[in-house]
Amino acid sequence: MTNIQIRKYRDADAEVVKEIFTLGMSEHVPSSFTHILKQPPTQMFLMCVFCGLMASSKSFLLPVLAVTFVLAGIRQLVVHMFNKYIDTSLKKDLNNISGTYLQAQDSCFWVAENDGGRVVGTVACLPAEGAPGCLELKRMSVSRSYRGMGIAKSLCRTVAEFTRDRGYAAVVLYTSVVQTDAQKLYEHMGYEKTREFLAPEPAAKITNFKLWEYRLDVQGKKKD
Repeated sequence: MTNIQIRKYRDADAEVVKEIFTLGMSEHVPSSFTHILKQPPTQMFLMCVFCGLMASSKSFLLPVLAVTFVLAGIRQLVVHMFNKYIDTSLKKDLNNISGTYLQAQDSCFWVAENDGGRVVGTVACLPAEGAPGCLELKRMSVSRSYRGMGIAKSLCRTVAEFTRDRGYAAVVLYTSVVQTDAQKLYEHMGYEKTREFLAPEPAAKITNFKLWEYRLDVQGKKKD
């Protein structure tokens, strides 16, 4: 990684931070759509629609069109779910980053800035609600054109060092089944998968959309 500075968030970064988060989350729509199509209930439903219309109409075009419309509807549902998550995240903390992360105890928000002063990555942490004695890594995202440069690793190290310096035992984080690149990154950084569970949305049970909890113990570890 060259000419990248990790620094604390400033209020002037607000719009670009929200843009990076929104674009990063939207990138998961295609992989989530593919994940849903691979699930047996989805395949069974599509097969029933096709075969049912084929048998009743004696036409090949009608069932093909019907399946096409169903696929389009599923994709729109995925887009809606991600847009809803983005809106919820903006309202929950990203519309007031300073108040959520910089004014709260044992919390922080960092950005990665290139040599031109452009913010190209983000990460944050705060005390984990479900894991006493741990901080939770959140809002990790790097602009697509700056990936592969080690920025995400530096952001991970920043959170680990902050966690250790504040006397917490570990960093925990949550990622989804479709975020395979993130999983590889965290495992490379020493995180261990500790739990998997279905996302809280009702559709998660049907689509088998799982979330994974990762943990990195930091006390006693040397700084990289």
